[in-house]
Amino acid sequence: MKKRKLFEILLKEKSNNKISIVIGPRQVGKTTILKALYDELVNNNNGLFLDLDILSNFEKIESFEKLMNTIRLDGYRDDQKKFFYLFLDEFQRYSDLSLIMKNVYDNHKNIKIYATGSSSLTIKSRIQESLAGRKNLHYLYPLDFEEFLWFKEEGIDQFNNMKRLRGENINMGILKDLLKEFMVYGGYPEVVLSKGHSKKVDVLRNIFDVYAKKELVTYLKIENVIGAKKLIEFIAVNNGQKTNYDEAAEKCSIKVYNLKSYLEVLKETFLVFELRPFFTNKSKELVKIPKLYFVDNGVRNFFYNNFNDVDTRNDAGFLFEGYVLGEMIKGGFKNIKFWQDKNKHEVDFVIDLVSSQIPVEVKFKKKLKKNDFAGIRAFLSDYDAKSKYIINLGAQKKINGISLKLPFNFSAYIK
Repeated sequence: MKKRKLFEILLKEKSNNKISIVIGPRQVGKTTILKALYDELVNNNNGLFLDLDILSNFEKIESFEKLMNTIRLDGYRDDQKKFFYLFLDEFQRYSDLSLIMKNVYDNHKNIKIYATGSSSLTIKSRIQESLAGRKNLHYLYPLDFEEFLWFKEEGIDQFNNMKRLRGENINMGILKDLLKEFMVYGGYPEVVLSKGHSKKVDVLRNIFDVYAKKELVTYLKIENVIGAKKLIEFIAVNNGQKTNYDEAAEKCSIKVYNLKSYLEVLKETFLVFELRPFFTNKSKELVKIPKLYFVDNGVRNFFYNNFNDVDTRNDAGFLFEGYVLGEMIKGGFKNIKFWQDKNKHEVDFVIDLVSSQIPVEVKFKKKLKKNDFAGIRAFLSDYDAKSKYIINLGAQKKINGISLKLPFNFSAYIK
């Protein structure tokens, strides 16, 4: 298995009988991680792996009694001292399974469950109450840039050393071209490992054929798939721009309530991220209109039907913003917003810590000018932020308390 950061986190939970749940979009590697854990932990009949997309496997565990008998057939003993490891892949379609897992946890402390699911929309409501205090919940997204380099087996040393560089006009080495590839094709593992443009696009097409059939139609019962597709294409065209939902609904030929319902599905299946405005003063700041970004740039470019090189595109700045936002989401940052005042000063991202904020401005350029600091300085005139960043392509230094950073190692410097 190619290295994923979440694998080590999950492995450390092997001696904790809390149910380890991993949710995230299809085709990002949840099954691969689950199978790698199975290979690492299971020997001498002390574990069972079940793919619940296969109906006959669900029939083996559709009740607490059936589940217990199934794992007893596979070697589990009620009085055993060591853990029996049960792996349940794609459990989201079965509404009663969270209650069955609860009964296992409450009655058999020597069983450790790892489970994966593809849609938080159909999972979170079920597990919040029934598994309260009994679960460790994790999210797996497409690869972040560091994982992308692990998969490519290129640029890893430069990535690790980049944080040591200081000054202006910094040469990003091989990372520059790799970043551009990542911004165009994204971080779905099979896409990254595929060779050539045509193969990468074919992989993306197959992923979203399955997404439409299994997520939108089968699980989530969306009847107007064409309307949902129009919304996805609208978001692709307007990626990273402020979106008025009334106007968007009109352009997609759907009702506003349908648009909001479809958007909720796109968010909860990890396709799209809704960025809300940060504000404390309604008279001075934008308070309502959100921005919409795709979590993965490759997905955005697939629905936009544009895989041209970043240097030739007029939307390169939005792709760069999407990359930065994606790194934050994958890095576990919460409450990410944007800021704009009535004078059109804007900060691309504000990490809202409630008691304080971290403004992050994004500039897809190597040399910064005075007006590139205008938005973040306007924000700082109203808010006290101990940490503030401008992510750019050529400088790592500090100017008047604002840290200029290259677009790597987010978790190392944004705190």
